[in-house]
Amino acid sequence: MKLAMTYSYLKQDLNKIEKALEQTIQAKHPVLREASTQLLQAGGKRLRPVFVLLAGMFGDFNIDKIKTVAVSLELIHMASLVHDDVIDESELRRGKPTVKAKWDNRVAMYTGDYIFARSLEYLSTLENPKAHKILSNAMVELTIGEMEQIKDKFNLDQNLRTYLRRIKRKTALLISSSCSLGAIVSDTSAEYEKRLYKYGYYIGMSYQIIDDILDFTSTEAQLGKPAGSDLLQGNLTLPVLIAMQDESFFNQLSQLFNDRDLDTLTPTDIQPLIDKIKSSDAIEKSYELSESYLAKAYESLEGLPNIKAKQTLEDIATYIGRRKA
Repeated sequence: MKLAMTYSYLKQDLNKIEKALEQTIQAKHPVLREASTQLLQAGGKRLRPVFVLLAGMFGDFNIDKIKTVAVSLELIHMASLVHDDVIDESELRRGKPTVKAKWDNRVAMYTGDYIFARSLEYLSTLENPKAHKILSNAMVELTIGEMEQIKDKFNLDQNLRTYLRRIKRKTALLISSSCSLGAIVSDTSAEYEKRLYKYGYYIGMSYQIIDDILDFTSTEAQLGKPAGSDLLQGNLTLPVLIAMQDESFFNQLSQLFNDRDLDTLTPTDIQPLIDKIKSSDAIEKSYELSESYLAKAYESLEGLPNIKAKQTLEDIATYIGRRKA
């Protein structure tokens, strides 16, 4: 079953959010408008708006307030993707040319900045200081995470704690904020908000770990980019960190990073390393950590009312644990 089927009953509200996104990114400058529109039309699962909608159903659901938060969060996510593609020098995203590839780095950076600004402007219509504080904190942490990722590129002196902190900032924080903000603007109880926030955090951690696994186990056609792209760009994800515990793998990786001009690395250069990762227990152990986060996500939902939204949150967690692309 496809992920979208688990929340198909939200289609009407998601369409409203999508239309609001289209309207919000319309810039007066033609290049900004075209670049922003290209990014939006590239698609995406719109998971953050989905989590805002579902969390809002545990309180006094108001689509106007929900829409404001959902649009702001998705815009932040979109802006971070544009900046990511510049940092990682990515030519493709979801199988389509990135803003950076179609124009250049400067246009991409300004497009990301523009979308960030529109996010803040859109949220300003919501009179809720707590919501503003959560969203601004998420943006700060997201930026710090990007800086840490740049600093750690091709750095072999990393550990699990470094990785977990990075994916918290990169992915989990925005998803947990989606759940928290949906609850807050719907005036749910503090207990419900806390449970939903924890669920979002654990789901976000598991989701990113699975993403990092699939970067090695999926095909280029499934990924929309070359397999092993993270390693090629010097980003050491969980499967690599686990594989590095093997001395021969560590030495091979170290030699590659030390002996080559890192800007000229190709997929062929890293293919032997990908093969070693896939034949080791690194993938299996990575899945085990993902499963532990999913178990905590399910546990976080205990105590919430047994409404349709709760079942959907459980179904999403199940899907994330099983996804192959």
